[in-house]
Amino acid sequence: MSGAVQVVLRPLAAGDSARLLAWRNQPEIARWMYSDHAITADEHDRWFVGALGDARRRYWVIEADGTPVGLANLYDLAPEHGRTSWAYYLADPSTRGQGIGAFVEYWVIEHVFGELGLNKLWCEVLIGNEAVWRLHEGFGFQREALFRQHVRKDGAPADVVGLGLLKSDWAGARAASRSRLTLRGFDLPA
Repeated sequence: MSGAVQVVLRPLAAGDSARLLAWRNQPEIARWMYSDHAITADEHDRWFVGALGDARRRYWVIEADGTPVGLANLYDLAPEHGRTSWAYYLADPSTRGQGIGAFVEYWVIEHVFGELGLNKLWCEVLIGNEAVWRLHEGFGFQREALFRQHVRKDGAPADVVGLGLLKSDWAGARAASRSRLTLRGFDLPA
């Protein structure tokens, strides 16, 4: 890689539990999650055990230059319907703006349509998280829904944007997305 951060998505491991709890309870992460209360150790432990043992979910720790910096996941993995949902976050604020999120997006899309052979990738984003839903749109995601007053954030109703990307959409957006990342110095597999 020439000039860009080396980004790797590695499978979640048992030793990641404490790190994920700390990340999830960071105010800048919790503000974009559906639940924004402080996650207790017991609550986290139950979630973590379930996350490692659920065939309908996949989790990866995002590493930048060998340092864990975030989490990406697939959930509601439904091969029988050819679709899955996904989400990610960068927990280390110093990594934002370096293209790491865009690299993660590209990697996940390629994984879903290539390795998993699915037809649709979808996600839900709080309406106020405009940077993220615009990033998704830049990769070819289309807005499919506006879920009005879908969740409560800080005690107030919040809207959620539903976005979807079909394999056929990605065929049209892949080259431009790939070009943007290679121009930033990321080496991408063929």
